[in-house]
Amino acid sequence: MTEKLKLSKRVASILVVSILILTLSFFSFSKAVIAQEDINLSIFGSPLPENMFSGEKPDRAKIDLGRELYYEKRLSKNADISCNSCHQLDNYGVDNLPTSPGHKGQLGTRNSPSVYNAAAHIAQFWDGRAEDVEQQALGPILNPGEMAMPSEEKVLEVLKSMPEYVAAFQEAFPDESNPLKYENIGKAIGAFERELVTPAPFDKYLAGDTSALTSQQKQGLKVFTETGCIACHNGTYVGGGMYQKVGLVEDWPTQKDRGRYEVTHQDSDRMIFKVPSLRNVAMTAPYFHDGQAKNLARAVEWMGKYQLGKDLSQEETSAIVAFLDSLTGEIPTNYIEEPKLPETTDKTPLPDPN
Repeated sequence: MTEKLKLSKRVASILVVSILILTLSFFSFSKAVIAQEDINLSIFGSPLPENMFSGEKPDRAKIDLGRELYYEKRLSKNADISCNSCHQLDNYGVDNLPTSPGHKGQLGTRNSPSVYNAAAHIAQFWDGRAEDVEQQALGPILNPGEMAMPSEEKVLEVLKSMPEYVAAFQEAFPDESNPLKYENIGKAIGAFERELVTPAPFDKYLAGDTSALTSQQKQGLKVFTETGCIACHNGTYVGGGMYQKVGLVEDWPTQKDRGRYEVTHQDSDRMIFKVPSLRNVAMTAPYFHDGQAKNLARAVEWMGKYQLGKDLSQEETSAIVAFLDSLTGEIPTNYIEEPKLPETTDKTPLPDPN
């Protein structure tokens, strides 16, 4: 009888513990579901696409040529700077510097943004002066503070000096009688950049996988939306789709860079910049057009203060940072592998350090 009583008590204890575990599991699951249902995820649109081509995907020859040109340092005056120098593909498309060094080491005036997922943005550069990545790719080559080539003709002279490039342009643009021209450099690099996509845990979450985010990240997403960050950072790319004044509520600490005003010269565009995408933001410090915020927590605090007029608590800031970590995607390592470039010939112009 005693043994039966002990057995009954043991069974009862096991049942109580089992019920308790099931209850806690259901409560945790319910909290996750409720948290997701509380947030209107439609504000973020769809998960990242496989590529960012606006029409039919170009032939592989054009993409491969674009990859070569992206890594080609001989597109710079001293043959020492390529697109990848400032937008390092194995480092989430950035160099982690406030501003990047150009020809003769002179520093630029704005932070170099990531090229990953950038082809889908409303425009390119912080001030939106380039309509798309094809146009953007051509700007730094001739910029005297960046790659510093003196003219389009000089750029073409370099490429025409190497038979492999002549053949590559012919294959990439087969319908053109004169395919090796300056605008086609941008078209090829743009074709390559339109597949620089980094799917992240947040994309799985958008697709319905509630386990893709941690509980802290889900809480951070809730704080992110309720605080008002989604007013600008929304859509598939969590930003990149609009312009906004920096220092919307409280004046930005430095007013030297006046943003789109430098392009349009309209007073209404003073301190207006393209809203950056937050994709991979945890990996792309320092932050903002001037690279002033050295870490993500500081950047979040500044956005709360200058854009929303809110002093975020440490808990709120930490939660938002946790959510932003879920936007860190997977780098396409095979796609970005640096190719073997054509050899310099005796016709190739020499590097010019002056």
